[in-house]
Amino acid sequence: MKIRIVLADDHKIVREGLQALLEKETNIEIAAVAEDGRTALQFARDLLPDVVVMDIGMPGLNGIEATRCITVEIPQIRVLVLSMHSARRYVLEALSAGAKGYMLKDCASEELARAIHIVYENETYLSPKVADILVKDYMNLLPNQGQEPLDLLSKREREVLQLIAEGQNTKEIAFLLGLSIKTVETHRQQIMKKLNLQSVASLTRFAIREGLTPLD
Repeated sequence: MKIRIVLADDHKIVREGLQALLEKETNIEIAAVAEDGRTALQFARDLLPDVVVMDIGMPGLNGIEATRCITVEIPQIRVLVLSMHSARRYVLEALSAGAKGYMLKDCASEELARAIHIVYENETYLSPKVADILVKDYMNLLPNQGQEPLDLLSKREREVLQLIAEGQNTKEIAFLLGLSIKTVETHRQQIMKKLNLQSVASLTRFAIREGLTPLD
């Protein structure tokens, strides 16, 4: 039986490259290809793949939040993060969101195929280049670490913040998230209050610094 996967990456050349590599694998089937986190989430809901190969820095809904939504709503789907980011905080955030694996984009195609098989079996896979980032008992240490500013925000507030940082106005955000304009305005006010930020520009700088939205 083939492992059905969804590929999610906002760069067309990366998507096409990954698709070409994985199509050579006889026991892997690409069910769909998504260019952003929100589309990946919808594909996960509609197609129920075995594995989602997820980039982190994507517009609309980043890979961390998309992973969190998928693993909460459809826990039988395994998420493998494939990212250019090797910083410890990205790895920890991805695993905390429910990802079963984390690897870097400079990996060999054989490693990616192996990682897909491993997470499909509900085992954790960490690329050798990022494995040493984590301490053995990181899950025990997480509650003892100082609270990050982003932790002050709810899931919905993080979604609103990302869309604000990406230049969406209140009406557009309301449409994308299925909320009223008044609700979006309330979320924005709460975000500013919690982060002690007073302008859209400062919110945008914060979102970029925290990796909530890509620079490009």
